[in-house]
Amino acid sequence: MTDAPAAEKPAATGYQIFRTSESLSLDETAHMEVADITPDLEAGIGAALEAGFAEGNVVKTLFSQPGFSLTHAWFKSGFPLPLHTHNSDCLYYIVAGSLQLGTDTLGPGDGFFLDAGKAYRYTPGPDGVEVLEFRTQEDFDIKFLAKTLPAWQKISGVISERRSVWADEQPPSSVLS
Repeated sequence: MTDAPAAEKPAATGYQIFRTSESLSLDETAHMEVADITPDLEAGIGAALEAGFAEGNVVKTLFSQPGFSLTHAWFKSGFPLPLHTHNSDCLYYIVAGSLQLGTDTLGPGDGFFLDAGKAYRYTPGPDGVEVLEFRTQEDFDIKFLAKTLPAWQKISGVISERRSVWADEQPPSSVLS
């Protein structure tokens, strides 16, 4: 195999700078799509949004290009992250705060890797958690495994209980302050 002539090689881009302060929310970039929406799932997500789902998290796309994305997520204390999967490998690095993943408590400097399609959820600790999410795709899906209305009503109940606490919470790091 021979190398392509220099004129045919893609130009080196050098480097790109991104700034958290200028980053768009994940919703604004439309890089994540909800997969396999059923009427019950749609109703459940609607109920969670009405209860204050969006007030319990801030997710920003820091960098994306074909084949790679980096997001910064802040989940407030006790945020009920539903059981879900992504169609992309994901590497998570905890910047600040803590989370409970199964029987493990993870804190700053810890992280975890998930293969595409691996179901997971975690619970942010008492100060919430900030994570960097590295993915092997620019665009990816989220497939919620909680598909019944009762499951989403339980999630919405936790959101309703936590909503007033979230109003005064600050990120555990100074990145978003």
